[in-house]
Amino acid sequence: MDATEKKRAAAKAALEFIEPGTRLGVGTGSTVNCLIELLPDVRDRIDCLVSSSKATTALLEELGFEVRTLNEVGSTDVYIDGADESDKHLQLIKGGGGALTREKVLAAAARRFVCIIDDSKLVGMLGTFPVPVEVLPMAQEFVSRRLVKLRGQPVWREGFVTDNGNHVLDVQGLQIVNPLDMEERIDRIPGVVAVGIFAHRPADVLLIAGDDGVREMRT
Repeated sequence: MDATEKKRAAAKAALEFIEPGTRLGVGTGSTVNCLIELLPDVRDRIDCLVSSSKATTALLEELGFEVRTLNEVGSTDVYIDGADESDKHLQLIKGGGGALTREKVLAAAARRFVCIIDDSKLVGMLGTFPVPVEVLPMAQEFVSRRLVKLRGQPVWREGFVTDNGNHVLDVQGLQIVNPLDMEERIDRIPGVVAVGIFAHRPADVLLIAGDDGVREMRT
């Protein structure tokens, strides 16, 4: 299977986690877009939908879904999203699409977090993919200097503004031996809104699409 076929296969496998009456959170990105295309097939199982980005909301509304806010819904039964990297502990790097803060909130608010990836995203140690960090614009240079002290190489994602009105630094070269510790250290930097390391709230279920089909890992 090519990369697109793998994404579709992972997305299709995630449908089984949408049971009748599900309050569903939907993430952001190319793999999730494959899921969104399939959601009309299970429309009758979905009680309500919450989205992690304006882009995802637009796609859902095009298909006739009403998108609610998390404030209205309170929590969700299932949150389905992709990832840029995952390790065997289902700890993730997310935020390549720039929606990491809202994704982190929805993952935390979900009873079950189902992550859908292709097998190229499963790695031995997180950090080959640059770690996205959402920052307040006025703190961008300050945060960058602190990230350099952590031996990272922050690069401003120029011309990009998050749905929250903030900037993103993509941090290259981090040695993430301990994802829990690295997440905490970056989160503590004043001016950081969220870091794209999902270690304290990893996925509950990882669906990995490969040439031989989709396999499942659980925490």
